[in-house]
Amino acid sequence: MTDAASTNAKATSQNEVHDLGPDPTLLIVDDDAPFLRRLARAMESRGFTVDLAGSVAEGIAKAKEAPPSYAVVDLRLGDGTGLDVIEAIRERRSDTRIIVLTGYGNIATAVTAVKLGALDYLAKPADADDIFLALTQRPGEKAEIPENPMSADRVRWEHIQRVYESCERNVSETARRLNMHRRTLQRILAKRAPK
Repeated sequence: MTDAASTNAKATSQNEVHDLGPDPTLLIVDDDAPFLRRLARAMESRGFTVDLAGSVAEGIAKAKEAPPSYAVVDLRLGDGTGLDVIEAIRERRSDTRIIVLTGYGNIATAVTAVKLGALDYLAKPADADDIFLALTQRPGEKAEIPENPMSADRVRWEHIQRVYESCERNVSETARRLNMHRRTLQRILAKRAPK
């Protein structure tokens, strides 16, 4: 069986196991356009009716216009934070199953998202299967433990991001707490998270 056929068979078997219910609407909010399109296609093939938003403002507008049954929201967007989109969804609909994506693995912000009503959070790059399983996970089901642990570079990155968030994104204070030069910290924060 080819990889594509295997993936399709896996997606089909997941759809048979997980009923999306009478309202399979899914709002995906992410400012990474290629990822957004890829995820939309993958979720449509799994039975969702997908709507897309590329910014916080667009996500809030779509959440207010037609609150979805499911949502996948990136935490860090070009015009703000996905937490605002989660709040907008929750104001209109309390039963939406929300999954948060975080490209920088910030645990503190992800915990805030869960407190606002997200079911769970996944670190980017998350694949469509992981997102589908998180969205359709039933109460009491446990997520599988990842096979590969984080690299030392990723653990360092996570720690820096956690301190940065606890300092309310103040670069100078974060650099002071980490005993790091401010410019070095700025360079680290400007880069994508290591694998």
